[in-house]
Amino acid sequence: MNQTPPFTHDGTGTDPSAWLDVLTGRAVPDLGAFDHVVVLAAHPDDETLGAGGLMARAFSHGCRVTVVVATDGEASHPESPTRTAASLGAARRHEVDRATRRLAPTRELTLLGLPDGGLDDRERSVVEALVDIIGRGGDRTLLVAPFRHDGHPDHEAAGRAAAVTASRTDALLREYPIWLWHWGDPADWAGLRWESAELRDADRAVKDMAMAEHRTQVEPLSARAGDEALLGEHVLAHFRGEREWFIDGPPAQDRDLDELHAREPDPWATRTSPYEQAKQEAVLEALGGRHFRRALDLGCSVGTLTAALADRADAVLAVDASAHAVDRARAAFVDRSNVQVEQRTLPDDWPVAPFDLVVASEVGYFLSPRAWSRTLDAVAGTVPVGGWFLLCHWLHDVRGWPLDGTLVHEEALRREGWRVVSSRRADDYRIDLLERVAG
Repeated sequence: MNQTPPFTHDGTGTDPSAWLDVLTGRAVPDLGAFDHVVVLAAHPDDETLGAGGLMARAFSHGCRVTVVVATDGEASHPESPTRTAASLGAARRHEVDRATRRLAPTRELTLLGLPDGGLDDRERSVVEALVDIIGRGGDRTLLVAPFRHDGHPDHEAAGRAAAVTASRTDALLREYPIWLWHWGDPADWAGLRWESAELRDADRAVKDMAMAEHRTQVEPLSARAGDEALLGEHVLAHFRGEREWFIDGPPAQDRDLDELHAREPDPWATRTSPYEQAKQEAVLEALGGRHFRRALDLGCSVGTLTAALADRADAVLAVDASAHAVDRARAAFVDRSNVQVEQRTLPDDWPVAPFDLVVASEVGYFLSPRAWSRTLDAVAGTVPVGGWFLLCHWLHDVRGWPLDGTLVHEEALRREGWRVVSSRRADDYRIDLLERVAG
């Protein structure tokens, strides 16, 4: 990706007309395909500049509109002689409330209050908030967020958080530039997958009114040095056209669980925790004394359950998306010839061979709803008639993911072609053992 040169708000920047020759692309997806439009802003005013017209259109289409603002923007005037950061943050919260009401009068507004200039360290908080808002309705949600390569650290952090959220919830993600318009060379960015939303005169008028509500940004705080307007006409000109432009960016690689395994040798204390030991004993009890030809362990982590399965199967394939988890699991089985450990991302990288036992232990809620549904399809195509599918999951809240253990099991139990062999519900976990009865 192109390097971001140094830039400041008071520089003249790229002439808006220079972008006209390179901005081509299809229209944004039809808003009729969505029930919910979620607009993420790193700072108050980003939402209006980048997607104000789209918000107005979404409201007119009857979509539920939610605006999430990560920071209060309290650091916009660090040299101000007249305003403290606290007073500026309070003013900007008031401004974004008024501005978004102009764009979508019934919108829901969430102010996260994270540190302005510090989103790099708080991306997980943004993801968790967005996942809570989108829930399991991601396949009918349009998520709009700052461009991941916009040149401002907070914008880029917000964009990365949105991309992770989209991968976890199945929401459709579109990104809007803010500062790219100012510092970017259009020729360098012509190859992006651009999409545009055509704005009606009414959309443009309400966007102008909404932008005027951000007075701390479009007007000087005072006549003194350090209180200058941050968004002069040379900046605002990029956002006053007949179209708003968005980027259909590549999907995010969710590295959260891999980074967890990089930090912790055994993230869930599977080898020492009384909970993990009791749960494993319950899993083995559910399987009884049966011996299996080939077993598949989904989401094996460091391989603690895999080791127990290896005593009950001729061959075990253990898979995990985390490279660090796979490395540790492989090290644990160097002397076990009947265990193979592979890095695979489910359900796209599904193993081909049939298995007469598939185990999904504490893995289903770390997939998006669509990915879990596709995983269940893959299991059905993997297990022959008479084979078994065992599910075991934690029953409490799983922060930052739309599914929980109950939802994961209920989705599996709704599938045809399976017979429930046994079910067990403890205080903290649930185990369901299913037998394949139809191909």
